[in-house]
Amino acid sequence: MHDIRLIRDNPDAFDAGLARRGLEPVSAAILELDRQRRDVATRMQEAQGRRNEASKAIGQAMGQGDTARAETLKAEVAELKQTLPALEEEDRRLGEQLEDTLARIPNLPADDVPEGSDESDNVEVASWGEKRDFAFQPKEHADLGPALGMEFETGAKISGARFTFLRGPMARLHRALGQFMLDHQVQQHGYTECNPPVLVRDEAMYGTDKLPKFAEDSFRTTDDRWLIPTSEVSLTSSVMGDIIDDAALPLRLTALTQCFRSEAGAAGKDTRGFIRQHQFEKCELVSIVRPEDSEAEHERMTAAAQSVLEALGLPYRTMLLCTGDMGFGARKTYDLEVWLPGQGAYREISSCSNTGDFQARRMNARYRPEGEKKTAFVHTLNGSGLAVGRTLVAVMENYQQEDGSIAVPDALAPYMGGLTMLEPAA
Repeated sequence: MHDIRLIRDNPDAFDAGLARRGLEPVSAAILELDRQRRDVATRMQEAQGRRNEASKAIGQAMGQGDTARAETLKAEVAELKQTLPALEEEDRRLGEQLEDTLARIPNLPADDVPEGSDESDNVEVASWGEKRDFAFQPKEHADLGPALGMEFETGAKISGARFTFLRGPMARLHRALGQFMLDHQVQQHGYTECNPPVLVRDEAMYGTDKLPKFAEDSFRTTDDRWLIPTSEVSLTSSVMGDIIDDAALPLRLTALTQCFRSEAGAAGKDTRGFIRQHQFEKCELVSIVRPEDSEAEHERMTAAAQSVLEALGLPYRTMLLCTGDMGFGARKTYDLEVWLPGQGAYREISSCSNTGDFQARRMNARYRPEGEKKTAFVHTLNGSGLAVGRTLVAVMENYQQEDGSIAVPDALAPYMGGLTMLEPAA
């Protein structure tokens, strides 16, 4: 959500920020709506004030025996009582219209975000790891998976497209990855482990900028709750409406949860394999910080996600997203892209974003700076540390053997009960 005061003070700068995202200027329309709302609010306050004055004057007139004046004042009060509900309704309508308009406008990019229209304009800022030199032609995970317990047909039989059934050691390797990620973020990077709900109300989805724009990308239940697309929604919403003690910041939260996405905007993309599923697990990272700390926290969070890939020995690159490829609520985003030798390409495995106070304004999440009476909005950040399914894909493709078996990375040994190799079925 944008601060209307900032738009009033510098509409040109606001429109310039939107232009960097490839959007048309909207400040004039917003300010006209704001003017109308403030005009109605002023008329309403004046009417309320006049009603109170006239009501008092009636008693004075009656006390002085001035019946004619009293009747005139009564008529005026009666008219104001009829006028005020209409003004109050107009004030409510314009306020909701203004809020809805602001809620549909994406966050403005940070100054150091590169210009661009799509992913081709993203900028590589770092890379890590050596790509394995295979003595054979590496396969894609979708070709390796069926013999190892990654059952695409079984998942489709039960639930339809974009669902997969994992069985035996493959299911254990998937579980091991999630547990490793969660332990790693708690023990190595100081995140607090959480177990949040995966069903949330409208307010939680709205506060984390998933509503109204992305309603079609999520699943809704018959009792009007939402299945979370990521536990960013639940974790960030834990401070919704709160005033946080300054001493409690920063808050660093992590959770390993099921996530659900309709993939409405991904028709035809990654229909084969385990890359893009309707149901998947993710280890999420969320930080709630003071505004002056958010840029440093963004770097810290990205490093926390990178460290998982490094611990697993998976080559990756870090991409700074351009203005045209950033998410709706982000002001700056780093994507981590892992190398998949079977595909011969880098694929996104984590996205770490700084949203500034964009989400905090929507959910009214504040803190009181030490020594001050006034509150201020916190800054929120979120990232994947990591997406478990995509990490499983990366392990399969990078640790595959010529006979179709998969070596288990050393970092996962404590979670695999002595299993060091996934062997294909005979």
